[in-house]
Amino acid sequence: MRHNIFLWFLMLVINFSCILFAYRKFGKIGLYIWVPISTILANVQVVILVNLFGLEATLGNILYAGGFLITDILSENYGKKAANTAVKIGFFSLIATTLIMQCAIHFKPLDISEGLAIFESVKGIFSLLPRLAIASLIAYLISQFHDVWLYHKIREFFPEKKFIWLRNNGSTMLSQLIDNVVFTTIAFYGVYPIDVMFNIFLSTYIIKFIVAICDTPFVYIADKMFRDKKIPEDI
Repeated sequence: MRHNIFLWFLMLVINFSCILFAYRKFGKIGLYIWVPISTILANVQVVILVNLFGLEATLGNILYAGGFLITDILSENYGKKAANTAVKIGFFSLIATTLIMQCAIHFKPLDISEGLAIFESVKGIFSLLPRLAIASLIAYLISQFHDVWLYHKIREFFPEKKFIWLRNNGSTMLSQLIDNVVFTTIAFYGVYPIDVMFNIFLSTYIIKFIVAICDTPFVYIADKMFRDKKIPEDI
């Protein structure tokens, strides 16, 4: 289990560091670039069940949570319109990936053992994508737009910079709860027994809760880089 936990924290650091690097290097566009990366990879990883912290959980939570970090950075530094644009980019990228990969997995591969094995592995992942994509699209739209809305609603009452942690955690934790309910129900109802579904829901939210706490320093770092004028203008 320690092996999984180590890799999990390593992936968390890599993911959030890549977001900051993209922001530092390319500015707001860098954040937009990372949205489809995280959205697509999260929906590939979600088919993998692992044990984390003694809980049964799916992978993809860290990458998916990166989307909330991005919208919070955009909300803080550029406003609601920029954050909503990121949500729309993620939505489009998932639709495009689903359509293209559904075409790809229906090709007839060469009758070569290695090629067939690779094709079946890819097909095994992306044949699940339509249902996962529908679940993810619905959950994504509801939770991400809610996250942006709630971030700015909290900001109306607590506008000071010292309350970034409250805006970030409050909007993300509640929005991820909504996301978890919608996604787990649509994606896994009838696929797994109810008790397994509940375990996935509970463990996934606990892990997302941990990720939401861990991403808070990165929001502050992004805000400081922005205020120190270290972020390039739009290319």
